[in-house]
Formats: sequence, structure tokens, C-alpha cells
Amino acid sequence: MTTFATGTDDTTRKRVLRTEIPGPRSRELQRRRADTVAAGVGSALPVYVTGADEGVLHDVDGNTLIDLGSGIAVTSVGNAAPEVVEPLRAQAAEFTHTCFMVTPYENYLAVCEELATLTPGEHEKRSALFNSGAEAVENAVKIARVATGRQAVVVFDHAYHGRTNLTMGMTAKSVPYKHGFGPFSSEIHRMPMSYPAWDATGGPEAARRVLDRIEKQIGGDQVAAVVIEPIQGEGGFVEPAAGFLPELSRWCAENGAVFVADEIQTGFCRTGTWFACEHEGVVPDLITTAKGIAGGMPLAAVTGRAEMMDSVPPGGLGGTYGGNPVACAAALGAIRAMRERDLAGAAGEIERRGLSRLRLLAQRSDRVLEARGRGAMLALELVGPDGHEPDPELTSRVAKACHARGVVVLTCGTHGNVLRLLPPLVIDPALFDEGLDVLEQSLFEQTG
Repeated sequence: MTTFATGTDDTTRKRVLRTEIPGPRSRELQRRRADTVAAGVGSALPVYVTGADEGVLHDVDGNTLIDLGSGIAVTSVGNAAPEVVEPLRAQAAEFTHTCFMVTPYENYLAVCEELATLTPGEHEKRSALFNSGAEAVENAVKIARVATGRQAVVVFDHAYHGRTNLTMGMTAKSVPYKHGFGPFSSEIHRMPMSYPAWDATGGPEAARRVLDRIEKQIGGDQVAAVVIEPIQGEGGFVEPAAGFLPELSRWCAENGAVFVADEIQTGFCRTGTWFACEHEGVVPDLITTAKGIAGGMPLAAVTGRAEMMDSVPPGGLGGTYGGNPVACAAALGAIRAMRERDLAGAAGEIERRGLSRLRLLAQRSDRVLEARGRGAMLALELVGPDGHEPDPELTSRVAKACHARGVVVLTCGTHGNVLRLLPPLVIDPALFDEGLDVLEQSLFEQTG
């Protein structure tokens, strides 16, 4: 139940609505924003935040909202977690930047050492650090092309890989990510994704269809990389059928192509293991990471087989801010928190607690095509009254109803008809349950 408060009580980790959402001060700031911020920069919920904690956001109007978005899977260890803030402050007091390509520093090395230990596979690894997920994906493609001497890049329906020119070309959805921004980079080839909610084909069979198309349309000896999200994020939290990823990985190994796992949204304990490809024992040649790596600081990485990573000559990888020392300090703190608090296990508990409730909800509503997810990456796919056609309008209405009740949920999917939940891995179970209560109430309110 919502707490309506008038005093100055301790509301650190409670849902509290003192005003409508968004409140008057947030609306005032939104008017200022219209005069200064480019219209192309959107916001799912125009509530202006002043503070945050483990699973809650505090806004300028004194409201406290339940956060089931984690800044799009970024603040997995909690917002302003002490394990992140303390080393971040200590590093900032020493120095904030030198550029690793000019004069290096130890905590860049320490992050790369952690990545070599944590990412799947026992092979010798190297890493390069960047600022964003899109940079990581773009550099993974560069590395794969140099390592193989080939050009073709295979991607999938419903994929999202970023907003740079190359990664826009790799991304499937046109509006809002690609429309009007072309032309895009060449030698990108899109293949059908295994999407169990719409296609009951088993994983190995679906993969063989893809591989047959690759052989016929591109040529196996022309493929530099197959790039795939083990569970698609923006595309709708699509988890391919079992066997799809291993079959693609096997083909890459046999044909000299680089298998790239884009774990930017799924990585760092989000799906109940450190990385989502571990659920099927898949060992990628290259793995891209960002989002949850540094507790809210901008950091990304490409980690992979030493011989592939080292195929790029000095100067071919890098960037002025890549592997910033403050961000590296935050990453080391976030990784320590994940390890010491067993946040992979916490994500598994969120799945057990949340997915069972979402599946019961799906049984009660003919507007839910499927409840699905791994770990703390959960989704409801909504359809129209016919039980088949995607219903983005309903999805938007349900999300807005949750927002009005003080619960942050997100939408995604190629058709915009998927509600997604990305709670911080440290969220209090009672707070998570309350958020699910609001989601259920909002869904049935909007469907009658």
C-alpha cells in the first residue's frame, strides 16, 4: 500500500507519494528542460531525482519511488553503494584522469585481471576498456575483422547493440534508434532470432536454419563475427530456445568466425550467473560488457581470446576516457560487492520470487502472451484482445499507471509491447513484492 506522508519521517526505503507523479517541481524542471535539452533525448518518466538507495528513487517533490529499472540494469549493486562510493572517492582525491594511453595506472590493470577471471573460459584473455556499451560492441567488431581478415558481421532480428553508426546498423529496430540516421555501415547481415513466444522451433533446429542462410547468402568463409545478446534486452527480453547459442558457437569455431556475446545488459550477475552465456556453457571468443560493471559510472569492456585481442596493433584500440581511473575504482568496488554479497544468487532469488508471480498473472489475463525472464531480468509480453497481435498502446498505459503509483517500470520490444523489470539485485523482497502488486493492479485496471 502507498504511504501518504506529510511529515519528515524516515522514508529511505518506502514508497511514498506526497504529490502526483510527476510532481510540481518535476514539471517545472521539465519546462526548463524543453528550453535547453535536445528533444531527441527522451525520458521514460520525467521525475527529477535527488537521491537513491537500494531499490528506491527520491525526487525533488519529496516522493519516493520503487525502482524496478536500475538505470537500465546499471545500479545492480544498489545506488551509491558504499563498496562503490568509497573507492571512487579515494581515487578521485588522488587523480581523476591522465589517459591510460598517455600514462597508465594500476586499477585499469586490476579491472582487466578481474574480467579475465570472471568471464567464461579458461583460455588466456586480454581486455580493453571503453566508456559505453556501443563503444565496446564497435570495438569487438573491429577486433574480429582484424583477427579474421574478413568483413561480414552477422546479427539478429530484435537485436539492440547501440547508437553509433555501426551499432545502429547492427540494431534491428528502426524507430527511434535508426530512422533518418543512415546510411549505415555495410557488410551487416541480419538473421532470424529464436523467439520461443512466437515460434516453437527448438534451439538447434532454429540455429541450423540460420546457419544454412549464412552459408547460402554470405558464405561461411566470409564471416568475421556472429554477434548476439544471449538474452536480448531492448528487443524484448527474448531468451532463445535451449541449444540455439551452443549451435551458433560451434559453427563459429568450425568456420573460423568470432563468436561475440553482447552481455552489456545481461552481464554481472543480472541473470543469476555472472554472465548469461554461462547458462548453457557457451564460451564466447569475445564478450562485451558495460552497464552493471561499475555501479553507475561509465565503463565498458571487450574481453576475449588473447590472440584475437592482440591482433590489433598498438593505437588501434582506446579512447581519451576509456578506462578512466575513477570508473575503474568504482568497477572494482562493484565487483567486490557482487562477489561478497553473492548477487548472482540474489538474482536467482528475484527470479524465483518474481517469475512465479508473473506467470500466475499471465494465467489470469488473456492480454499477457508470456511471462518470461532469467534472474532479475523479467518481462511480460502484452497482446491485444485477439490474444495474438502485439499491443504497444496497452503496454504504454500499464507502464504509465505504474509510474503514477510510484513504481518505475520500463518498456521494450521490437513492437513496444513488452514490460520489463530490472530491479537492483539488492532490492528488499518486500519492496519488490510491493512493486509487483502495483504492476498487477495497473494491468487489470487497464484491461478491465
